[in-house]
Amino acid sequence: MDIISQIFWFIILISFMLPGFKQRMLDSARLRLIHLLEKKRGSRVITLIHRQEQMALFGIPFFRYINIDDSEQVLRAIRLTPAHMPIDMVLHTPGGLVLASEQIAMALRAHEAPVTVFVPHYAMSGGTMIALAANHIVMDKNAVLGPVDPQLGEYPAASIIKAVETKPISEVEDKTLIYADIARKAIDQVRCVLKYLLAEKFDEAKAEELARTLSEGRWTHDYPITVDELIEMGIDVSTDVPEEVYALMDLYPQPAQRRPSVEFIPMPYGPPSLPTPKPGQKGDKV
Repeated sequence: MDIISQIFWFIILISFMLPGFKQRMLDSARLRLIHLLEKKRGSRVITLIHRQEQMALFGIPFFRYINIDDSEQVLRAIRLTPAHMPIDMVLHTPGGLVLASEQIAMALRAHEAPVTVFVPHYAMSGGTMIALAANHIVMDKNAVLGPVDPQLGEYPAASIIKAVETKPISEVEDKTLIYADIARKAIDQVRCVLKYLLAEKFDEAKAEELARTLSEGRWTHDYPITVDELIEMGIDVSTDVPEEVYALMDLYPQPAQRRPSVEFIPMPYGPPSLPTPKPGQKGDKV
């Protein structure tokens, strides 16, 4: 009976220790791959990956997004990087706080050596602002960026302004007018930041045009701006994403679920091989 009890408690102990052990192994694998990419490119690699976009704690969903903690860590990494050393950032995020995104973007813009941003899947809103601060944007051919139009609470700033402009001021509540004033200021502020970030690559008129396009609320906030659309806008984008970036994304898994939503055999397939004709057999003619 004592042996069975000891085995039981040993299993319980292992079950508590196993998740922490797995996380340590995962962290070590990430660091090894980051070091490998740094050695290959001669750069400082910084990751800003919000892989677990939505989880649930006691049934209450919460979201991962760019916050002040992120900006503090990224700015620290930039400070630790010599001015002559290039920076590579792997970016995967739904966006986040304007303040945090602006801080990261400004710090990357001010770095003397070239900055490259890799977008393997998506970098929306504040993530797009950070990408535009880089000297080079490298995206998967199916990856997307997004509009950088400010959001006030649950409503787009541009929509608040439009709602106010469609009514006589006498019919609009003071609180709504205050929101509209804040919304105008938010759009102007974001447009000015975007123009500053783009001024290094474009003339003033083009930088102003792009900044206005991305911040004025032309699309919904989650509108996917594809590689082709970015090129049409005049933004230089490459699609030569290193394999190490994809491998690194695999080391940021989503939380475990009861059943995976997507399943496939994780190996590349080549073109189908043609059947070898038997001796004496003639091929079909057309």
